[in-house]
Amino acid sequence: MRHARLFERLYEIFEGTLVRLDPLLSGIGYARLEKPAAMVERVVKGFFFDCHMCGQCVLGSTGMSCPMNCPKAMRNGPCGGVRPDGNCEVLPDMRCVWVEAWEGSRRMRGGDAIQSVQLSIDNQLQGHSSWLREVRAKVHQRSGVQGVVT
Repeated sequence: MRHARLFERLYEIFEGTLVRLDPLLSGIGYARLEKPAAMVERVVKGFFFDCHMCGQCVLGSTGMSCPMNCPKAMRNGPCGGVRPDGNCEVLPDMRCVWVEAWEGSRRMRGGDAIQSVQLSIDNQLQGHSSWLREVRAKVHQRSGVQGVVT
């Protein structure tokens, strides 16, 4: 989380590039790209963020700390059992995901996004690429199309 600002900027560049590549990605077909994109996403985000591939990534809203690493799967803030040293009540040797999230969010330009309420996990999206979902949502948003992209 010490490098949250750097990861935020890298993701902005990466996402912008993918949005500009939408005509090519659409031509290939997002459904065809799902498996290879999810595989790359799993490796990259697994290495940097211990990603669980929930398919609904909120790293940009949580200071680059994945809430799915919380033993209680708390998606909207700490459980109330954070120890005085900032560690988790369930796994005492682990720093609370939400303490990390707060600290990381303070380093980010979009750090106030941590205050946004996150929707419950849709388990049907488990293992799918959140990158592709986000790109499609941005393309639809820019074109004025309403609705949720799955």
